[in-house]
Amino acid sequence: MKKVAFIFPGQGSQTIGMGKDFFENSDIAKDMISKASARLGIDFEKLLFEENDNIGKTEFTQPAILLVSSIANAIFKDKCDIEPEFVLGHSLGEFSALVAAGAIDYLDAVELVHKRGLFMTEACAGGGAGMMALVGIDDETVEKICLEQRELGKQVWPANYNMDGQLVLAGIKADLESLVDVFKSAGAKRAIVLDMSVASHCELLKSAVENLKPYLQEFLKDEFTPIVSNVSTEIYTTKDEAIDLLASQLTKPVKYKQSITAHANKVDLFIEFGNGIVLKGLNKKITDKPTLNVSDMKTLEAVIGELND
Repeated sequence: MKKVAFIFPGQGSQTIGMGKDFFENSDIAKDMISKASARLGIDFEKLLFEENDNIGKTEFTQPAILLVSSIANAIFKDKCDIEPEFVLGHSLGEFSALVAAGAIDYLDAVELVHKRGLFMTEACAGGGAGMMALVGIDDETVEKICLEQRELGKQVWPANYNMDGQLVLAGIKADLESLVDVFKSAGAKRAIVLDMSVASHCELLKSAVENLKPYLQEFLKDEFTPIVSNVSTEIYTTKDEAIDLLASQLTKPVKYKQSITAHANKVDLFIEFGNGIVLKGLNKKITDKPTLNVSDMKTLEAVIGELND
């Protein structure tokens, strides 16, 4: 049997209609969406399948993405008896990974990330927070510029290490906007300020850390399948480790490419669960190990067929 890792996308992977094919063709999906709606008092059928403004608000986006990823993984597990060597997720996706690892029940996780989104929004409220995507510039140059600018009083930090030549920054939007030409002069092919009002994975989220910890303490189980931490790139398997790492993930950068590089030699392939193929695209640039994706019933059957070959 092939050795696999389960991986899960984060915020930015959402689209209206995600999960609809699962919902229309699986009782597991119908049940999970119904129970999540009852748990949070959010109509997830409307949130996921009908045009609305809430899907772009982080307190709704996060549970929606996690729910669809968890549905994809649950249906897969119902049809295919294969255990991952490890699981990992990109940012929010690490919480979907927790569900797949048996570290938390999916309903508790839906509530947890809804709270996480609210705490992140509260931490950034009125502060002019934002994020910027950089393309075509090396990490060391970006880190050096950010450090120099922080010493000058600007609030900018590396937030997501996606792949070589693609890095996302977080901080005060006005400070990020003021540095577009600086990064381009340093070699960036593109420096794009994103349409976001939350600054993920930076010091602006300090207040959210202590707010999140009690929910991690309440909901997480004691032991689980190995998970790769966004913060450390190392494996963790216990509740105490999870609480520290998941809380600090709010203010520390996501080391996605480093995590894939560090652990790719342990598996034959990766399986991405959830909407789209964001991580599949990144993995093509990081590792020669293939990445399959489960985003609807057709891709689910294709992945099962590939694993049985």
